[in-house]
Amino acid sequence: MSAAAPHMPLHDRRILVVSTNYAPELTGIGPYATQLAEHWAATTARADVLTGMPHYPSWRTDEEYRGVWRTTERRGGVHVHRRRHYVPPRQTALRRGLFELTVLGHGLLAPPPGRPDAVVAQMPSLAGGVVGARIARRHGVPYIPVVQDLMGAAAAQSGIRGGGRAASAAAAAERYALRDAALVGVIHESFVPGVRALGVDPARIRTVPNWTHVQGPTADRAATRARLGWQPDTPVLLHSGNMGLKQGLDVLVDLARLAPDVRVVLMGDGNQREGLRARSAGLANLDFLPPAAAEDFTDVLAAADVLAVTQRASVLDMSVPSKLTSYFVSGRPVVASVAEGGGTAEEVRRSGAGVLVRPEDPAALLTAVRELAADHAAAGRLGARGAAYVAQHLSREAGLARFDALLAEALDNARGNARGSARR
Repeated sequence: MSAAAPHMPLHDRRILVVSTNYAPELTGIGPYATQLAEHWAATTARADVLTGMPHYPSWRTDEEYRGVWRTTERRGGVHVHRRRHYVPPRQTALRRGLFELTVLGHGLLAPPPGRPDAVVAQMPSLAGGVVGARIARRHGVPYIPVVQDLMGAAAAQSGIRGGGRAASAAAAAERYALRDAALVGVIHESFVPGVRALGVDPARIRTVPNWTHVQGPTADRAATRARLGWQPDTPVLLHSGNMGLKQGLDVLVDLARLAPDVRVVLMGDGNQREGLRARSAGLANLDFLPPAAAEDFTDVLAAADVLAVTQRASVLDMSVPSKLTSYFVSGRPVVASVAEGGGTAEEVRRSGAGVLVRPEDPAALLTAVRELAADHAAAGRLGARGAAYVAQHLSREAGLARFDALLAEALDNARGNARGSARR
């Protein structure tokens, strides 16, 4: 299904988006859910969102929402229904299970009022997928889950304590959430085998890649480096986004220890941040920065020499980092310390915007960083390819058009099925 596929008008439809993450969260899937819902709010009769309290990537509930049990907001034309849930300060299988159970319980007990015409669920959250499926079934409307992460595979591959025991339970929940879907969206084709293994007919699977949700850099690069205290002749390697177990960020701490002349910057938050701080104690060339403001984000990315995406060696088919779209739009080269056979590696190869190195190998990563920092022409070519790849394939307009087509196809199929039932 192409982004330009014809689709029926959506202006008279009421769409419910179920996503545990939503604005004001600035990283992860929150921005995608937000832009999608706001797009549909502008083009349909009504868009509702069922979500949790803002907590990502810090895994701490935002201060203004602490103690709030339920609330409904109007944000960007969208009716946002927030439900309280447990937020685990550290990730273990048990704590993650409690997070999912509280999302599930509160979502089922207090769904948004009214009957939607379709339900779309973002699925890094198993509970959100199950809630979306139950609401759609209750109202007899199409249900379209979008697989952003394969949580059964994530439990097995990410290194979370107790994850192996949780993998089968997570896969069972995924199977339930996907089995009766009208259509299933996946953000990368590398997810298709895993979704098929959960019992989904491949004829119902559609690829709907994430788009770049940020604007390109606008500030003077040298001025941004000076503001951040980065010396002109010091190579800067930057990682942005969630600091979790699956990222395997120890490799960057080890690189900083190997190379005092390279400045390593970890920008963002996550449940591994404090552990990484403790591990990097005494390293003068490793900085921790808070998440950059939206208006400053790509300027900071563009000020670095090299952008890092890292994953544990065991991470293969469960995740493609959303940070890649922002990295590409910044125009800087990417070094990916990831497994060769995974979707992340495939996306870096496809874009032509970076180089691949063995995961969990700080020496190999350092060699690639030094080469790119020394060869400005090569770094510029890689960065330009990333920006061109975004313009050609990952624009917001193209991404939203794909979702329009996905939703329209599901609604059109449901209408056709209803007409067939009436004739019988």
